[in-house]
Amino acid sequence: MGRAQSEALGEKLRDANLKRIVHSPLTRAAETARIIADHQPEPPPLEADAQLIEAEFSRYLQGVPYWQIPVRRPLWLVHKARRGLLPGDETIETMGERVLRVARRLALDHPDQAVAVVSHADPLNAAYILLDRRPQNEREMHRSGIGKAGMLQVDMEGDMPKHWEYIPPPQVAKPETAAA
Repeated sequence: MGRAQSEALGEKLRDANLKRIVHSPLTRAAETARIIADHQPEPPPLEADAQLIEAEFSRYLQGVPYWQIPVRRPLWLVHKARRGLLPGDETIETMGERVLRVARRLALDHPDQAVAVVSHADPLNAAYILLDRRPQNEREMHRSGIGKAGMLQVDMEGDMPKHWEYIPPPQVAKPETAAA
């Protein structure tokens, strides 16, 4: 489903006149960036930026079914109670600021250009919370979470975000293998 959503997102952004795509260096984000670029009339250059990487704590949870996490990954309970206490865990502010720093840099380095930034759910959700000035807690991280291939569109004036909105992921048909 992820590739199909990336394809649909690339089509949706076809008329955006993207001049650059900056992405997390992790494989799935780099692949999404490449798919989006391939759908542009003039494929923009791709740039990896480590500031866009997935939250380190999320990697601790990878490969474990959600319902098994409390048993197999007990530090998750501490993480849910208060982000940032554990080694390798980040607060919502720290995670969101990583993404917003990239947005500010791009706005200053490439003024008046449309740039796509491809990151991961937790860092993007954290940035969205900071932009909205919502409480920095777990409820807010999941209340209006950014879905796979969802977009947080941010319009910048200089290095200041002026307008932002969440655009849900494009609807795509489930692959036949997932329907069974």
